[in-house]
Amino acid sequence: MQSASEQSEAAEPPEHAYPDHWEADVVLRDGGTARIRPITADDADRLVSFYEQVSDESKYYRFFAPYPRLSAKDVHRFTHHDFVNRVGLAVTVGGEFIATVRYDRIDDRGLPASAPADEAEVAFLVQDAHQGRGVASALLEHIAAVARERGIRRFAAEVLPANTKMIKVFTDAGYTQKRSFEDGSVRLHLDLEPTDRSLAVQRAREQRAEARSVQRLLTPASVAVVGAGRAPGGVGRTVLRNLLGAGFTGRVYAVNAALPETGDGGPAELDGVPAYRSVAAIGEPVDLAVVAVPAERVPEAVADCGAHGVRGLVVLSAGYAESGPDGRERQRRLVRQARSYGMRIIGPNAFGIINTADDVRLNASLAPQMPAAGRIGLFTQSGAIGIALLAGLHRRGAGLSSFISAGNRADVSGNDFLQHWYDDPGTDVVLLYLESIGNPRKFTRLARRTAAVKPVVVVKGARHSGSAPPGHRVPVTRVPHATVSALLRQAGVIRVDTVTELVDAGLLLAAQPLPAGPRVAILGNSESLGLLTYDACLTEGLRPLRPLDLTTSAVPADFRDALAAALADETSDAVVVTAIPWVGEDGATEFGDGEVLAAALREAVASAPAPTKPVVVVHVEMGGLAEALAMATSTRPPAAGRGAGGGPGAGTSTGTAPGPGAGPGAVPAATSATEPTPPPGRTRHPDRAQAPDPIQPSGPAPAPGPTRDSAPAPATGPALATDPAQAPVVVTIPAYPAAERAVRALAEAVRYGQWRRQAAEPGRVPEYEDIDEAGAAALIRRVLDAEADPRGVTLGTDQAGELLARYGITALPTLPAPTPDAAVAAAARLGYPVALKTTAPHLRHRPDLGGVRLDLATEEQLRTAYAELTEVLGKPEELQPVVQAMVPRGVDTVVRSAIDPAVGAVLSFGLSGAASELLGDTAHRLVPATDRDVAELVRSLRTTPLLFGWRGSAPVDTPALEELLLRVSRLVDDHPEVVAVSLEPVVVAPRGLSVLGATVRLAPPPPRTDLGPRSLPNY
Repeated sequence: MQSASEQSEAAEPPEHAYPDHWEADVVLRDGGTARIRPITADDADRLVSFYEQVSDESKYYRFFAPYPRLSAKDVHRFTHHDFVNRVGLAVTVGGEFIATVRYDRIDDRGLPASAPADEAEVAFLVQDAHQGRGVASALLEHIAAVARERGIRRFAAEVLPANTKMIKVFTDAGYTQKRSFEDGSVRLHLDLEPTDRSLAVQRAREQRAEARSVQRLLTPASVAVVGAGRAPGGVGRTVLRNLLGAGFTGRVYAVNAALPETGDGGPAELDGVPAYRSVAAIGEPVDLAVVAVPAERVPEAVADCGAHGVRGLVVLSAGYAESGPDGRERQRRLVRQARSYGMRIIGPNAFGIINTADDVRLNASLAPQMPAAGRIGLFTQSGAIGIALLAGLHRRGAGLSSFISAGNRADVSGNDFLQHWYDDPGTDVVLLYLESIGNPRKFTRLARRTAAVKPVVVVKGARHSGSAPPGHRVPVTRVPHATVSALLRQAGVIRVDTVTELVDAGLLLAAQPLPAGPRVAILGNSESLGLLTYDACLTEGLRPLRPLDLTTSAVPADFRDALAAALADETSDAVVVTAIPWVGEDGATEFGDGEVLAAALREAVASAPAPTKPVVVVHVEMGGLAEALAMATSTRPPAAGRGAGGGPGAGTSTGTAPGPGAGPGAVPAATSATEPTPPPGRTRHPDRAQAPDPIQPSGPAPAPGPTRDSAPAPATGPALATDPAQAPVVVTIPAYPAAERAVRALAEAVRYGQWRRQAAEPGRVPEYEDIDEAGAAALIRRVLDAEADPRGVTLGTDQAGELLARYGITALPTLPAPTPDAAVAAAARLGYPVALKTTAPHLRHRPDLGGVRLDLATEEQLRTAYAELTEVLGKPEELQPVVQAMVPRGVDTVVRSAIDPAVGAVLSFGLSGAASELLGDTAHRLVPATDRDVAELVRSLRTTPLLFGWRGSAPVDTPALEELLLRVSRLVDDHPEVVAVSLEPVVVAPRGLSVLGATVRLAPPPPRTDLGPRSLPNY
């Protein structure tokens, strides 16, 4: 039977503009990248070459018959499209096709058609060498998005029953579908409207692909340093030295185009590793290339790497977007060039990457010292801040699982590493230093998911500069920094203000369990330091107990006993130990350099049956105490069956104190004191040359691990020691030189723990039976169809009231009063008492300027007030006065919602008045808001006590207020054309509320990048 495309081949498609917005770079299942773009008439040769590389079996599955080659007519048909009724997309790597898809619009009889027909026949073909990489799944997402844009709502596909791979592509996509068996083939019909399941499938595939692309960068089997100088020094030679000094377990090569030819034809040597003039000359697979050549030579190096099959690049070279317009264009070309070969880039202008896993030991960075292995993942956008953070964490005894300093983050960004760390069993805590957020909506989504299993701590630089740092490509946003911070906190992100706070919070979260509540026990040998800690707890919203003063005569054993008692006491959720040096009569320090006290505190923590409370130490001039606490080990018996893995699928911990990923009550598994066990899920590459470890003692050879293309092994944890009573576990107690720093970190842990518990039982978006969604949609469509301005329109008072009424929101009517007589007539219609208000833009919502007269009970009072207003403030035509009925007194509030292109729809709430505006006391939540979100929204203001009976006033009807917020959220979520809503003021009385003013703006909806097909940012 002829397909629709064959039946329509005689009709030449009309010319339409090339849809360049359909072009996209995507990450495939194996972590490589590819480009998707429309097929054009210039692709004839590429199509023929592609088809020649497809197996006869795949051709048979595509055409249902032997089809060894394409005729000239076939090539013409498959390369000429109108981009409306007939569309073809291709997936390219290195400029060559690896897969194609096309659709042809059909009518209900299966014949070629044009709009308004809303069904199309679709067919795919993927080269055999690229099957299994998720190519067809990515193509289906993109061709479906194109079809929806062109008014197509359903796909029809015929597939041979034996073509199980293609059937699985359709059935796994998550779209609503029907299946039938006709004439020996499977007939599939897919409804292209996105569903919750299709979106979940798409995001799960995105996570696996992007996480895999990061894993390929962090776990290479071989690294080439391109630009390693012949003389010591220089960026390239420094990275080469750092790679070797860290004990990288894979193969290392140096590349320098200026190397002389060797007499024997073999490679030269630099620092004892083979050195070549190009990557192509290496003759062996190279997974990662570190590029450290001048910017003008980078394209040549990238082409060399891409042609040789390098999988990823770390570009240290500067001279890109941070240097101005020419550099920005150079950066765009770099990204496009690298992606054309399927490579991902860290940088340019990067500091490098580090992976401390024992089976990798990668230091492809400018950091001269390899950090200790640990459970913290660290991402920065600044090399200088990266150096400071590495030094700070090292100084305080914290170890890292991985470190990335991404520079201009032209390609790989913090979002990609969140995808990786989400289910990385070697990472329990994520620390991020960000100067810009390229995709805030996606970042918020990923951060919320990651924060549900492990803490995400963020410090944001460039908060008040008003623009992104040089080199950072970010979308334009109208949302202020404070709003973005509030939305991140809603997503469970721990927001701190300084890199010092970032380290402080990271240390506590990586080393201690999450507190079960805000109750804090305080003990120590200084009453004054205890009181400072007590005050700091109150400032941070914690509930401190009365400090226990051990007096200055306390010895380490007293600290041990007091801490043990506090840990066993059920009236506290966390413990702060304060310590100052105790000097004897002879002037000698009894505590030595702090190690004796550290041992006593460790003993108390180790003796606890299960570590359910975090412990922090505040010390003043206690030499060596912080270091001793950070490096301490104990011999507490491990609890059977417990572990501290941070993410999904994580098993037991490897030598760290229980992290918050395990939740309260977790006890870390044991590790050997002499044989460090690699983090779960990471094993050595069997094909790597094993470099000697300069730090760890030698031991038996590890079991073979997965190949470099395999998925990470499931986290199983290390084996327990033979004698569990003597199996040592690490007890790390974070120490701080100031009470305020310790308490601030503890408060962040308390708030995060509360968020985690609430996130386990998320709120719901209520359904209201009186909402008329269809009627609202019709009204919006009617208004926009009649509006010529593409920027949209602000609704008049009547239309705004009608739209709000469709969602159960009643705006109190106002009647114009251009004259005193009109005002009197309006009052008679509404009924006394009334209010007289000016609505001129410069007086609107400014009662402080005297433009409002309330409680006018008679005609005489109304006329007097009218005369006063016009005499003092101006003529009626300038003031635009209106009359409105009086409502019960209450608290004046403001409810707003707006759509930002970068962040999405945001719901905002605050109290009306100059004080709130001056203090910026407004709270925000993402739309759609749940019942829990709006309850928190109402209670998160500093002026919230005014709603709940402050100074003896009557509490207002907060349930009615929360319902109003939910209805506004539903309106904006259901209709993206509603780009702004402002209800001001909303008077909330002890019973009920009144909306006195409403403004609604409609416009064509901005694109929803979070609902579209997977793609990388365009360049």
